Amino acid sequence: MKKILSIVLALMLVSVAAVAEGEITVLTREDGSGTLSAFTELFGIEEMVPEAIITNSTAVMMTTVQGNPDAIGYISLGSLNETVKALTIDGVEPSVDTILSGEYTVSRPFNIATGAEVSEVAQDFINFILSEQGQAVILENGYIPVVTDEAAAEETTEEATEETTEEATEEAAEVTPYASNMAEGNVVVSGSSSVTPVMEKLIEAYATVNPNATVELQQSDSTTGMNNAMNGVCDIGMASRALKDSELEAGLVPTTIAMDGIAVIVNNENTLTGMTSEQVTKVFTGEITNWADLAE
Repeated sequence: MKKILSIVLALMLVSVAAVAEGEITVLTREDGSGTLSAFTELFGIEEMVPEAIITNSTAVMMTTVQGNPDAIGYISLGSLNETVKALTIDGVEPSVDTILSGEYTVSRPFNIATGAEVSEVAQDFINFILSEQGQAVILENGYIPVVTDEAAAEETTEEATEETTEEATEEAAEVTPYASNMAEGNVVVSGSSSVTPVMEKLIEAYATVNPNATVELQQSDSTTGMNNAMNGVCDIGMASRALKDSELEAGLVPTTIAMDGIAVIVNNENTLTGMTSEQVTKVFTGEITNWADLAE
């Protein structure tokens, strides 16, 4: 009996060690990614570790972390699901409430951008996104709505820690329906893979208020989306970061449609639950390379 127990204990220890020790596999995003741009800026990362594995979308980042117990990466908070584990940063869990309260500081804007001239149907779609109904869609899908009324913004922030997501969703269901001008035509939206999931939901909702319009969604990255908007390839570009000076100088007109957190993610088997901002920076620059150095 003692021998059996010893074997079981040894196997358990090996299993834990496999997760808590060993080389860290760092994952990052491609150069045009807005999530990469925001992540490196927020954590003060000047140069990513050369050995980092590049993933070209949020979905690929998540599936790669899901399949590798030693992997670490970062994604849009709104895309987070049970297939991976989000770490606390400086002791704070990433959530809509902690971003609204200012406790979780790893957040960035979701922007759309157009040229100086916007078609009637494209403008109607943008107006829908910024409407009460459009912002409710954003909230329902785990992103932070843009609040233009200062008093409402203060009230939302104060109540954020008191409301549950379920309660917020119930309130969102009682919004005033958007009154479309019923413009006809096709709208092409292009860009960020981080913005894509919520944009899909916005397009679905818009179709119910304006069946005369067709909105086509093309996923790529933030830089491609901005370039497509500048060159007239699409009507609306998507970026999961602030626009660059060169993009603004080229005539793009940005509009923030939501705020989103960036979650640092690991495999569900990983025993680690949190990191400090300093540790995140050191892991992604290659100063920390072993999970044992992050043991809690």
